[in-house]
Amino acid sequence: MLFSAKFSPTLNLAISSTTKCCSRRRESRRGLNSMRVRASSTQKDEDEKSSFNPFGFVTDNASSRSAIQLPESPAEDGNVGQMIDKIQDKGKEFGSYVKSGKLRWFVRETGSAKSRRGTIVFLHGAPTQSFSYRVVMSQLADAGFHCFAPDWIGFGFSDKPQPGYGFNYTEKEFHDALDKLLEVLKIESPFFLVVQGFLVGSYGLTWSLKNSSKISKLAILNTPLTDSSPIPGLFQQLRFPLYGEFQCQNAIIAERFIEAGSPYVLKNEKADVYRLPYLASSGPGFALLEAARKANFKGTFSEIAEGFATNRWDKPVLLAWGLSDKYLPQSIAEEFQKGNPQNIKLKLIEGAGHMPQEDWPEKVVDAFRMFF
Repeated sequence: MLFSAKFSPTLNLAISSTTKCCSRRRESRRGLNSMRVRASSTQKDEDEKSSFNPFGFVTDNASSRSAIQLPESPAEDGNVGQMIDKIQDKGKEFGSYVKSGKLRWFVRETGSAKSRRGTIVFLHGAPTQSFSYRVVMSQLADAGFHCFAPDWIGFGFSDKPQPGYGFNYTEKEFHDALDKLLEVLKIESPFFLVVQGFLVGSYGLTWSLKNSSKISKLAILNTPLTDSSPIPGLFQQLRFPLYGEFQCQNAIIAERFIEAGSPYVLKNEKADVYRLPYLASSGPGFALLEAARKANFKGTFSEIAEGFATNRWDKPVLLAWGLSDKYLPQSIAEEFQKGNPQNIKLKLIEGAGHMPQEDWPEKVVDAFRMFF
C-alpha cells in the first residue's frame, strides 16, 4: 500500500499509457479482423454468385424469369391456378375445336375455301404447337391462300388422351388421325404442305411419302432429314426411365426447347402460350414422353432421306432453312438437297434458328409466296 501510494503518479501514468497503447492495438486488431470478416463475406458472396446453381435451368431462361421468380410483392402474384387464369385465353388466334372421331383437334384457319391460290396445311414439330405459324398464316391468307394448322394430338390445345385409352402415340396412329382430320376439314387434294420440327414434324414427312398423290408442293422448314441429323438432348432424356417422367413435367419445356435452338429469346407473351398446355395439365408432358419413347428417330431419318431421293420423289420441294439453328446445321439441308437436286430447292434464311416461322416469319412468307 505504501509503495503504491508513494509512486502512484508515475505508476498511474505508466499504466495509463500502457493501457491506451494496448487499447489502440486491440482496436487496430479488431478493425483489421472486421475488415477481414467483411472481405471474407464479400468474397463468399461473390463465390456463391459464381457457383453452380441447381435451379439454373429455370432462372437462366430469360423468357421465364419474370414468370418463375418471385416479384417484389409475392402475395400479389397469385398461385398457379391464378396464373393459368390470366393466360388461358392467350394464343388461340384463328383457332377452333374440330371433332374427328373420338378426338378433338384444335385447328387454326385463315382465308376461305374460295381463296384463289390454293390450300396450305401446316404441321408443327415437338414439343411445340401450331401457334408458331400464326403470323405466316395470316400474311399468306392476305396473299390469297386458304390455310390450316392443327395442333397434333397430344400437343398444344388438342386432346391429350392417356396412352392405352384410344391413342398410343405411335407413328401409324398419328398418320391415321391426320387422314381422318383432313376428311373432316374437307381439304381437297392435291394441296400444299408445310412441315417443321422433330418427332411429329418427321411424321408429317413420312405421311407425305405415303400420300404423295395428295400433295402438289411440299415446303420443309428446319427438320431432321438425314442419318447424320443429331437428336436433341431433350428427346434422349425423355427415354431414360424415371428421369423422363420427371423431365416431361417441366412446365417450361417447350419455350426452353425453342430458345435453345434459336438466336433469340421469346417475349413473355409468346412464352406464355407455349407454356400454358404444360402448366395447365400433366397430359401434354406424358403425351410427349410416350411419343418420344415409341419413336424410332434414326430409322425415321433414314426413311425420309431415302424416300425423297431422286427417282423416289418427283414433286417440287422448297427447303427453307434457318441458318442459326442450334440443333440442325446447314450441312443437313445441303446433304438432303444433293439426294434430289432436280426437285429440291434450298433457300437459306439468315437470322432464323430452328423455327424460322417464329424467328423471322416475314422471310418465310416471302419464300412461300414465290414457291407456292
